[in-house]
Amino acid sequence: MKARLIYNPTSGNETILKSVADILDVLELAGYEASAFRTTPEPLSAQNEAKRVAEAGVDLIVAAGGDGTLNEVVNGIAPLAKRPPMAIIPGGTTNDYARALKIPRNDPVAAAKIILKKQLLPMDIGQAGDHYFMNIAGGGSISELTYEVPSEYKSILGYLAYLVKGAEMIPRIKPMNMHLEYDDGVYDGDVTLFLSGLTNSVGGFEQIAPDSELGDGKLSLLIVKGANIAELMVLVAKALNGGKHIHDPKIIYTKTKKLFVKSNDNNQIMINLDGEYGGDAPITLSVLRHHISMFADVDAIPDQSINSETLVQKQAEDNFVQGVNALRHDED
Repeated sequence: MKARLIYNPTSGNETILKSVADILDVLELAGYEASAFRTTPEPLSAQNEAKRVAEAGVDLIVAAGGDGTLNEVVNGIAPLAKRPPMAIIPGGTTNDYARALKIPRNDPVAAAKIILKKQLLPMDIGQAGDHYFMNIAGGGSISELTYEVPSEYKSILGYLAYLVKGAEMIPRIKPMNMHLEYDDGVYDGDVTLFLSGLTNSVGGFEQIAPDSELGDGKLSLLIVKGANIAELMVLVAKALNGGKHIHDPKIIYTKTKKLFVKSNDNNQIMINLDGEYGGDAPITLSVLRHHISMFADVDAIPDQSINSETLVQKQAEDNFVQGVNALRHDED
């Protein structure tokens, strides 16, 4: 079996760069013939490499970097008919996806060792037009913060970079007049922020979507109606206090398989996909269920956080992998 490590050398203050040799050793220990690709400043470097090796028949792609790097790798393989499993090694600022899958976020080698547990989860992937996302799609003036922070600031300052930029953006935070269509209804009116997510973790908060289930085929949709700064601070406090924000009258919270977004006044609505700019509304967001299998620390994820059908699918994949490994062992 072959594995390809695709890593961003600048992520996490270059901690991933310093760990490449050790990560490759872990992959070899897991039974893979391992090689590495260092991303370049060229646009879509990680995405193009992921597509290339997937089409060449690689058995595992390991994406190492921040959420932007992981998103690129997903976009490289999501459109393909045959998609290899993925493992992730977080090296960014928030690492929301790793947080949801209970993957160590401060130790690249420990993150790689999750592969040794041989626990794969069939994960949903979101689609937004021609783009894909693995965790979050959102819009509104607040969401613009994530891609307005220069990458070099993120690497050096971490969360401080977002705080500095957030303070700068406070005068610009204002509602946008949107039209949002989802499974259970339609909302027309002022929106300060909308988020549609596939996990419970957004920006380091694990209670944004408190009842989120991995692999349930649905987006957890959160719409923040027109709110001023003081009201936003109240909502944040409620989110930190056990996810109570979802009961606030300023919030619409629901589950949906699709979401259509457009502007009601022809103003630009930029769509944020996993922290990166992903095009403008009008746009339709949808879910590709169980589209890519991801290595995760399944033992550490609460049972109520994984959809029951996903667990059944996981067990079927585990049985298949064990059968293939046994066959290979007999051939050897």
